[in-house]
Amino acid sequence: MTSVAQVIQQKKDPSVYTISPTASIVDAVNLMASKDIGAVIVTNEGKMVGILSERDCARKVIIHSLIAEETLVQEIMTANVISVHLNNTVEECLTLMTNRHLRHLPVLDQGHLVGLVAIGDLVKATIEDQHNLIQQLQHYISS
Repeated sequence: MTSVAQVIQQKKDPSVYTISPTASIVDAVNLMASKDIGAVIVTNEGKMVGILSERDCARKVIIHSLIAEETLVQEIMTANVISVHLNNTVEECLTLMTNRHLRHLPVLDQGHLVGLVAIGDLVKATIEDQHNLIQQLQHYISS
């Protein structure tokens, strides 16, 4: 079974992009757009204090009629961040994401942020695992 550590190693860009809680929503959306990512980790003095997704921005800014240029990340971010560890399996992460309706999971190692996995990363790993299993079974049957 594939671990989160393996998923991070296989990512094209394993970088984790962060933003300050006092940055504007426009700054956050510009960062996400420029890096083609769906979420950023909110950090303060190197410590993870939240997560902000494109979905947060779209829903909260529009629904509450906020002005994106004047609204701070800390006003709409999710502060109670659910995270996983390098040794968690893809299956565990997918179960957590499904049950909690999440699309992104920060990855911690001994309390330090070391990665971010999206649901797409985990689905890709699942497909690869299934493909490998099918090949092994086909080889076993034909042997």
